[in-house]
Amino acid sequence: MKGFKLPTIEEEKTVLKTIRIKSSTLRKIEELSKQHNLSINRIVNECLEYALDNLTDKKDQ
Repeated sequence: MKGFKLPTIEEEKTVLKTIRIKSSTLRKIEELSKQHNLSINRIVNECLEYALDNLTDKKDQ
């Protein structure tokens, strides 16, 4: 699995979707946002992309 790095990419077209996030997870994301001067939205999107790119299908195990 490749390592996760915070993004430096250009914005892509987005859509508005409401989701629920655990409070503890949001606090971690907010801290990363402050430390790296990145939006919470960008960090969440990059985390989701990383998770999807590295998803292991149970059928493959």
